[in-house]
Amino acid sequence: MKAIVLSSGGVDSTTCLAMAVHELGKENVVTLSFEYGQRHSKELESAQKVSDFFGVKHVVFNLTQIFSFSNCSLLSNSTEKPVHESYADQIAKNGEGKVSTYVPFRNGLMLSAGAALAQSLFPEEKCEIWIGAHADDAAGNAYADCSVGFNNAMDQAINIGTYGLVSLRAPLNRWNKAQVVAKGLELKVPYELTWSCYDGGEKACGECGTCIDRKAAFEANGVKDPIEYVK
Repeated sequence: MKAIVLSSGGVDSTTCLAMAVHELGKENVVTLSFEYGQRHSKELESAQKVSDFFGVKHVVFNLTQIFSFSNCSLLSNSTEKPVHESYADQIAKNGEGKVSTYVPFRNGLMLSAGAALAQSLFPEEKCEIWIGAHADDAAGNAYADCSVGFNNAMDQAINIGTYGLVSLRAPLNRWNKAQVVAKGLELKVPYELTWSCYDGGEKACGECGTCIDRKAAFEANGVKDPIEYVK
């Protein structure tokens, strides 16, 4: 079995990568990252670092033009900035539904690109596309394209469209972030190489939704997050 792991350079995708390498061997794993007009290059730099650490081939695709009409706060051309509140607080204040950092159908595009890459690199072999979506992402319908239902539907579509050769695997989909970190610690994931913050400074801001959730996940496991924070 071959695997293409979607890699953002963050905690979840890097944990996924460690799981794939542990199960399948690094020679059978490829990482796939994306330029999509994000606010900074830190996540792509981290994705390269973790791919180098695990000794796997790393591919980068550019989806920037597709999102050029979006005003999502994660994008460099946006008039908005990411909210410095936890996702739970945002949902409590605004109700359930998408948050400002939802990038339009991003995961659908990335999974489709992964399927195309799988069929190009391994045209006659079975291949899984691994995605690090977890339960906290889908909570409150904040990111609909991280949900179990979405991933099940994409798995079916990808499998049909690739003559049964490519499938989707979302091993973290029913775990919360603390459980993801627990698995990563077990596998000795190099979390010091990862980047989660929506800002692109020298240190993580410590105040955006993803920083708050990341810090809480490490604290829940009784360990200190190995990266540095401004606050």
